[in-house]
Amino acid sequence: MALALEIKQLNKSYAGKCALKDVSLQVEAGEMVALIGASGSGKSTLLRHIPGFIAADSGELHVFGKPVQHAGRVARSVRRLRREIGFVFQQFNLVGRLSVMTNVLIGLMPDMPWWRRMLVRFSVMDRRSAIRALSAVGIADTAWQRASTLSGGQQQRAALARCIVQRARLVLADEPIASLDPESSRKVMELLAQMNRSHGCTVLVSLHQVEFALQHCPRTVALRSGTVVYDGPSSALTPQLLRELYGAQAIDLFEPEARQTDACAVPAVTPHQLQPA
Repeated sequence: MALALEIKQLNKSYAGKCALKDVSLQVEAGEMVALIGASGSGKSTLLRHIPGFIAADSGELHVFGKPVQHAGRVARSVRRLRREIGFVFQQFNLVGRLSVMTNVLIGLMPDMPWWRRMLVRFSVMDRRSAIRALSAVGIADTAWQRASTLSGGQQQRAALARCIVQRARLVLADEPIASLDPESSRKVMELLAQMNRSHGCTVLVSLHQVEFALQHCPRTVALRSGTVVYDGPSSALTPQLLRELYGAQAIDLFEPEARQTDACAVPAVTPHQLQPA
């Protein structure tokens, strides 16, 4: 299987404080992988290195076999590669004053002629593509609303529709459900899983809640203090293993609201099992 992502000994420090330390990771094309860890573990920092938003201090990073970073430098060709990478932000990253339709179509801009980008002009075919994407995420009826009028869950679904229109081969989601209620969180995670299955895109999603990793991602990578401390099947994340990896922080990896939802949404691992022995 071809690799969608290959990271070798990536290091990053801010003001002398280590954010990532010797991170090495491979993700095969078509995988859906969860990236978990407590706040400050390095999840967001790692995700932002993948499209070259941040330059590492050292190490190598390739996406679909093409260089993104090497020895502290972002490759000049990374802008072309970003066309294949969809990024879903925690705070949605939509332009509130623009329509949902326009926000979704922004995903096409890297492939548009410069004059169409300047005029923000999209073809009928482009708009049809956006409507299909909005229908796929269940919010086609909001296409002509201002993005600022949408709920948080709807805005996140619009961001996913943008990835569909963009035809992203790699989708990076940075804590996409952190600001959402439990019901919206489940819908967004289900849509990510559906995109992975239906479109064959690779998905790397950072999560603060272990239960969503267990439900939707066959593989989990766990970070602690910028270091990979686990990389393997999500099903192997037992209470004992989580205590070994995170100590008292293990309990923080479960969202209180999610624990109060219906039984089918709650994994076998329960919060009281995570209390230090």
